Amino acid sequence: MTYLAIIEGRARFDGASSLRTWLFAVIRNHARSRWRMMRRTLEAVTRLASFSPGTESSGDEGSPEHGYTQTRSNQRVLTAFRTLPARQREILDLVFYRDLSIAEAATVMGVALGTARLHYERGKTAMRRLLEDLALPEEPASGRTEEIS
Repeated sequence: MTYLAIIEGRARFDGASSLRTWLFAVIRNHARSRWRMMRRTLEAVTRLASFSPGTESSGDEGSPEHGYTQTRSNQRVLTAFRTLPARQREILDLVFYRDLSIAEAATVMGVALGTARLHYERGKTAMRRLLEDLALPEEPASGRTEEIS
């Protein structure tokens, strides 16, 4: 698809950078737009999958406990991910969701391997810390659940 955009002229090389840098930027931008489209589709499918036609029309979708836990967990991860600096988000996206190695991600991002490794480690550490900070009282970090009476 990226090459099709180049062939069709939707991506134009203006000579402001090297051809290699421009090509990786086109690939990265295409990957980002595909990721956004896939994420929206995944969110829509998740909402549809959690809907159970046999439930009352009281606004409860699917299993209330499972739906709530899954939704809260997804929100926490997405909130934490969005607060990361751009480079950390990008490297984590390329490595975890695009299945690239850190070296491949460094090439796509146009940064040195050491820089990519640094952003990768800092991003993982920041995500871990943010997810701990965003832990809700209803969801103890120890994994134990409180009994509701």
